[in-house]
Amino acid sequence: MAKTYKRHIAKTITWRCIGTIDTILLSWFITGNSFTGLKLGLAEVLTKMLLYYLHERAWFKVKAGITKNGDSKKRHLAKTITWRIVGTLDTMMLAWWISGNPLTGLKIGMVEVVTKMILYYLHERAWYKFDYGLQQRRIKKIKYRK
Repeated sequence: MAKTYKRHIAKTITWRCIGTIDTILLSWFITGNSFTGLKLGLAEVLTKMLLYYLHERAWFKVKAGITKNGDSKKRHLAKTITWRIVGTLDTMMLAWWISGNPLTGLKIGMVEVVTKMILYYLHERAWYKFDYGLQQRRIKKIKYRK
């Protein structure tokens, strides 16, 4: 069980790096101000890491969509959608607060829905290929091969 926490922390960190770069670039592009993008990206590092970790722990407890071999593209899609709802709401509120303009928050949030869902799905699929923190899945794979 302790190893899954390490996995979730590692996934949190890798996703946050990808997500922060995306947010900074989108915010800079939409506002035309690199400083706004940097402020939003840095603010999100704190809020999103906590929210992502909690989301990952919650999904670990939900067993829906797990197949016999542990893979489930539908499960990854469902995680993508639920995370995107949480993440986009956080981004829109932070962007509004940082820029002082609710329309800016809305614009950044709406563009981010598309880019982040694609990036997150790819992140989930990539992490599925790694057994880090999943001793039980490693054992199951060995049993199925025999």
